[in-house]
Amino acid sequence: MPISPNQGSTGGGTIVTITGTNLGGATAVHFGTKTATITANTPTSVTVVSPSGSGTVPVTVTTPGGTSNPLSFYYVGAPFKSSISPVSGVTAGGNTVTINGTGLTTATAVHFGAATATPTVVNDGQLTVAVPAGTGPGPVSVSVTTAGGTNNGLSYTYVDAPTVTTLNPNSGPASGGTVVTITGTNLSSTQSVLFGATPAPFTVLSDTTISVVTPPTPDGAPGPATVTVTTTGGVATADFTYLAGPGI
Repeated sequence: MPISPNQGSTGGGTIVTITGTNLGGATAVHFGTKTATITANTPTSVTVVSPSGSGTVPVTVTTPGGTSNPLSFYYVGAPFKSSISPVSGVTAGGNTVTINGTGLTTATAVHFGAATATPTVVNDGQLTVAVPAGTGPGPVSVSVTTAGGTNNGLSYTYVDAPTVTTLNPNSGPASGGTVVTITGTNLSSTQSVLFGATPAPFTVLSDTTISVVTPPTPDGAPGPATVTVTTTGGVATADFTYLAGPGI
């Protein structure tokens, strides 16, 4: 006589189907000492709503012909989430976040606002999930659904990808030291600015402006360099030209 699912929330409310033979006319289904609500009954199945409970309890079906052998049902507590990392990412989604907590073994869904993603359970204390696309920039609540219920309490922030519209100036000596103003959009969360492969010191002035000092070229030679601005929302690029110094 199978039972499906064989686990559910300690708060009750899980819809459980018990299958077997001679189950017609069921008068009671017990989860331990508690009685479940019968919602459907045929000669081969009984569907009930589980009562609240804890631990592992025997489930029996009583009909006019007697009481069945017991099956085990496992009560699962609601999940507890302690942290999410990273806490922000691109509005387009697709990046992977890690959620830590307890009671995560039976996680079936992670909700980012109104969007839902299917997680990968690492262990009872950790899961990973690919972030679904957001409807726009800004924070959303994050909740995890398990057999024990749904728990909220975490937040994730969607960030639009950056753009770079101008570099002023867009050229300077190969020895570096040029102060360049980068203008664009969504620049407030800038994490790095590279000239080619070389990091440059920068200061975020606003969401649309960064001030940066060009590093010298690795070999001291002039030439073009791709400027790469990386934010929590993604990457934007522009072109800068290193100039040869004068000679006499």
